[in-house]
Amino acid sequence: MSVQTAAPAAPQMIHWEENGVPCSAVWHSEAGMPPPKRVVIADDRTNADIAYRMACEGTAMLWRGDFQNARQLLQALARRADHKGRGGKKAKPPKPAATPTEAFHLHRQAQSQRARTLAMLLIPFEAGYSIPLRRAPDVQLACNEAYGRFSAPFVASLRELLGLIGAHEWRRTGVEIPALQARIHPHYGVFSPVRGEYVQLVAEAPLPKDVSLAFDIGAGTGVLSAVLAQRGIRKVVATDMDQRALSCARENLLRLELDHQVELQQADLFPAGRAPLVVCNPPWVPARPSSSIEYAVYDPDSRMLRGFLAGLKEHLTPAGEGWLILSDLAEHLGLRPREQLLGWIAEAGLKVLGRQDVRPVHPRASDASDPLHAARAAEVTSLWRLAAV
Repeated sequence: MSVQTAAPAAPQMIHWEENGVPCSAVWHSEAGMPPPKRVVIADDRTNADIAYRMACEGTAMLWRGDFQNARQLLQALARRADHKGRGGKKAKPPKPAATPTEAFHLHRQAQSQRARTLAMLLIPFEAGYSIPLRRAPDVQLACNEAYGRFSAPFVASLRELLGLIGAHEWRRTGVEIPALQARIHPHYGVFSPVRGEYVQLVAEAPLPKDVSLAFDIGAGTGVLSAVLAQRGIRKVVATDMDQRALSCARENLLRLELDHQVELQQADLFPAGRAPLVVCNPPWVPARPSSSIEYAVYDPDSRMLRGFLAGLKEHLTPAGEGWLILSDLAEHLGLRPREQLLGWIAEAGLKVLGRQDVRPVHPRASDASDPLHAARAAEVTSLWRLAAV
C-alpha cells in the first residue's frame, strides 16, 4: 500500500529592484520571519543613521558592498537599537514596570523589536553557500551544519548568518561539563548546556535502588543521558522530537563512547514501557518562543511540563522516581505560581519525595542592569524527586 505525503511547501520569495530590473530570490529565515515587503540596495556608502531609520520602518537593505563593512554597519545598528528609539531619535526613559510579569513582557517585546530591526540587513548567497561580496568568509561548513544542503541561491539576514558562524564555533570547541569531565558540543538550534548547575544536580542526586534503566525526556545535546550513563545506569532511553537534537545527542554520545548505553528515539515525551528512573528538564518559562532555539527556554502554556507530569505515573515502575529539573524563575516573574505546579503534581497522582536546590551562577544573576534582575537574583534551580502516590 502506498502512502501519500503532503507536497513540500513552496519556498518564500523576496523581491527587489536593482538597476531598474525586477529581481527575486528564495528567502530563508530560521526565526520564521516573513520576507520583507520593501527591499533597497545598500553598500559601503550607506549611512548608519539612515539605515537604522529604514530598518525601523521595515525597509530591508540587500548588501552589495564589502562584507566586513556590512558587519560594522550591523554593529552600528545594534548600538542605535540599544540607545535610541524608533527612527533614530533618542528614546525616552522607559516607565518602570508595575509588576515582574509586566517587566518580562516588556523585555520580550523590546527583544522582538530589536531582532526585527537588526534582521533588516540582508546578505545574498549563491549556490553552495558562497557569498558574492568582497572579503566574505567561507561559511560553507557553518551553513551545511545549520541548513543542510541547499543548492539554490537565496537571501538571509546578516544577523542570522553571524549566529550560524557563532554556533559553528560552539560546536567546534564545545562546552566543558565538570560533571562529565568532558566537553559537550551543541549543534545549531540545540540549546547549549551552559547552565551547568542543573547538570550537577543530576550528577549528585541519589539514584533509586537497583536502577538499570532510565528515560531521559527531551534529550537535547544528550548531556543528561551522558551523566546518567556515566553514573553506571546500564541503559538510558533518550527521546526528543527535534531531529537536530537527536543528531547532536548521537554525535556527543559517540564522542564520549557512551552510545552503546544510550538509545535515542524520536518521540513526543515518553518512550514505550516503564523505568525506575525518568528524568526531564523541560523549558523553564511558560511563554511563546519567537525562534526554533527558544523552544528550549520557553514552553507555551507549560505544555511539556504538564505533559511530563501527567504521563509520568504510567511510565514509572512501582518503586520508581521521576526527576523534574526546573527553575523557579517563572514564579518570580509571576508567570506560574508554585501552587499551580504543586497542583499539577497532585492531579497526576504523584507525590514529592524530596527536592535538591541550587542557585545559578551565570552572569545575569548578578547583573543589576538586566531588566529582570530581581527575578534572576532570586532564582533557584531544583531537582524534584517525584513518585506515584
